[in-house]
Amino acid sequence: MGSEIRIGALEPADWDAVRDIYLEGIATGVATFETAAPSWEKWNAGRLASPRLAARDLAAGGRLVGWAALSAVSDRCVYAGVAEVSVYVAATARGRGVGRALLGALCDAADRAGVWTLQAGIFPENTASMRLHAACGFRVVGRREKLGRLAGAWRDVMLLERRSRVAGVDAGPVNPAAGR
Repeated sequence: MGSEIRIGALEPADWDAVRDIYLEGIATGVATFETAAPSWEKWNAGRLASPRLAARDLAAGGRLVGWAALSAVSDRCVYAGVAEVSVYVAATARGRGVGRALLGALCDAADRAGVWTLQAGIFPENTASMRLHAACGFRVVGRREKLGRLAGAWRDVMLLERRSRVAGVDAGPVNPAAGR
């Protein structure tokens, strides 16, 4: 990736570009079970407030060419440090390292936010996404067979996870005398 791509905060004003990139992902048939982009309100409500990242192409006037965000996997407190990853890159920017930069920055931001497990559900046919996640420390933990239907066909989903090396790391055995 050239220095013309900058990763920064995704802002509500970015929604039109986020939606357009999401629609490009939907059109591939290998990115999501979704068949239409949600409204801003639904998308916003379904994602953690932070981190939300945008990749901007400075050589193209700062045009948004990718985004990444996290979703909670559960509202139960035991899963407070577990989140699901979404990463989407504009068709015109694929193969330039934008996804790697976004996912790497998202993993770092999640670590700082105390997220100890990131998970991703990826169609096995989406080999580019499988490679991207592996390059960022994700490992395959299973295959969920016939998880859902898309365009009338049952689809499998690979479940991947990345465990943080800093967030949620056990500090050792509990020692009541030491107050922990």
